[in-house]
Amino acid sequence: MDNSESARTARDQETPKVADGIAMRRDSLASHDSRTVTSEESHTAKEFIENQLQLEADAREALPYSFDSCSQVLGPLRQSLFACLTCNPSTKPDESYTPAGVCYSCSISCHGEHTLVELFGKRDFVCDCGTTRLPPSAPCTLRNDPRTGRKGVHSQDPAANNKYNQNFQNKFCGCSESYDADKEKGTMFQCLGLGTVETGGCGEDWWHPECIVGLPRDWHKAQKKEGDDNEDEEPPLPPGFPAEDEFETFLCYKCIESNPWLKRYAGTDGFLPPIYYKGGQFKVPKDGESSKEDTANAPQENESNSKKRKIEDDEDEPTSKKPKADESIAADPESKFEHELEPEPKPEQPTNIHDTLPKATPTGPFSLFLKEDFRDHFCRCPQCYPDLSIHRQLREEEETYEPPLSEADDEEPNGGGSAGTGSLLDRGEAAFSNMDRVRAIEGAMVYNHLRDKVKEFLAPFAESGTAVGAEDIKEYFAKLRGDPAAATNDDGESNSNEGGNRREQSGY
Repeated sequence: MDNSESARTARDQETPKVADGIAMRRDSLASHDSRTVTSEESHTAKEFIENQLQLEADAREALPYSFDSCSQVLGPLRQSLFACLTCNPSTKPDESYTPAGVCYSCSISCHGEHTLVELFGKRDFVCDCGTTRLPPSAPCTLRNDPRTGRKGVHSQDPAANNKYNQNFQNKFCGCSESYDADKEKGTMFQCLGLGTVETGGCGEDWWHPECIVGLPRDWHKAQKKEGDDNEDEEPPLPPGFPAEDEFETFLCYKCIESNPWLKRYAGTDGFLPPIYYKGGQFKVPKDGESSKEDTANAPQENESNSKKRKIEDDEDEPTSKKPKADESIAADPESKFEHELEPEPKPEQPTNIHDTLPKATPTGPFSLFLKEDFRDHFCRCPQCYPDLSIHRQLREEEETYEPPLSEADDEEPNGGGSAGTGSLLDRGEAAFSNMDRVRAIEGAMVYNHLRDKVKEFLAPFAESGTAVGAEDIKEYFAKLRGDPAAATNDDGESNSNEGGNRREQSGY
């Protein structure tokens, strides 16, 4: 939104931006641009076929999953959610606003013409569509009403354990800024989320890098050189912020403050040094100038450098400065042999991981960035496990539910998608597989006959490159139906009969 999703970036080339989900579905799905065919336009047969294939490919790319089944019946899931600003306008005062989240399928089938906010993954959530959290005028069209048995249900009781945060009102980050896809630039990161808003956490919120360290949103503009007015340029990461390939996910300072036992892990195996929250008082360094805060952000790095330097200095020392061997051992070789036989005392090995952690914890609010293997480095002793046990996302990698793909599986000739999805050809093949054998054979013969007739009609146009107009198609099908206006022989004489305006087709 795989746990890397929890901290995935919002770049277009990596993952969808948070607010790319803030869009009118009808704008993205109903706009066919120049591909729309009107009665005044005409296309060659080749262009028409390529057009339809491209439209189908575009639709599958935009909506890759089937959307004919609400996820509510599956219970609590980590799943991609959408907030509907049409049903629950974000302009309401906070005290009267009722947050609600709908699943992928309901966002299309029930709220496809509404303004939606894409929230990406939220854990342990049950779809709110068809409940009292949404108005009765927007029922869930995918589920049956238990009272009537018909499609369309509303005013049901919502799941009691669903948790909400400001994202459902189109507010994100510690700055609580509304997301505007047309204006937003740069990368946002989703916190892994420990606890809810009620317990002091952020509820898997999305964060601007500058807000994580306490800088103002426009901090980088002060560093721009005169004449550099490129508004499309991606803003840089703030000073002291880790590179995106250095961590897998992160925990914001809110979640760390609500779980202070995690502070001891900062800078240890699997965890980067603390990234401190500056409270908005961080001074932007000038070019070539470093700040005390930057140094404080990387205490472990300085310590390791000093250790490395000390080792290198020892290696460079002349022989005269290195400790001499024991003179008594050198004088008596037998005593040296006895000395070598004596086992050297081994250092005591720590029995638990927490024994290897620093005794002193960093002070002040900070965010913690986690490496890919961070779960392997948590202590699971009886003393530490109670803190770890209540956070499943820290113990094991999470899976995010995805509906079945709407595209037919190549290994399943009858179609891997669900009903109501796929191309007309996919649906036809699926229908044939469930049809009586005799009727299926008859239907296939009729289809082949019609296909041959259409190919015969299109062949001259395709060979000559002549455009096929709407009137050509109407005239052709009029001949197939036997309409008297179109049924004339080569001499211009009418071929209509007295039995009526239509004649029955000759079958096969």
